[in-house]
Amino acid sequence: MSVKALYPYSAEPKDLQANFNGMQLVYVYWRKHLMFCSPFAFLAAPDMPLGDFFEQVLRPAIAAHPDSAGLDFSRVEWQLDDQPFTPDLAASLKDSGIGHKSMLTLTTPGLDGIGGSAT
Repeated sequence: MSVKALYPYSAEPKDLQANFNGMQLVYVYWRKHLMFCSPFAFLAAPDMPLGDFFEQVLRPAIAAHPDSAGLDFSRVEWQLDDQPFTPDLAASLKDSGIGHKSMLTLTTPGLDGIGGSAT
């Protein structure tokens, strides 16, 4: 939303990466899984291996969803910032091109939400 100011002012965003003590925000959206009302926001180290991020950060966060037990990260269709993405699990977030406030979107063929409700 644009703002029309009545006087000159400046505002510094509070979510700059410099304000996160070397960490970065990573957003993750699990398409068709609306038990989670919005993308997750995770705080992660840029040098964390992507495989560790998936297993140590993402998997526990989605564990409450019934489809999580059948989730195989090797079969996921990924997007990074709305572009097709093929993860290298050994590469770091930074080396994978996942920057501060990047959005990872995962689509899981065959896992279509609770009772297939999202199909």
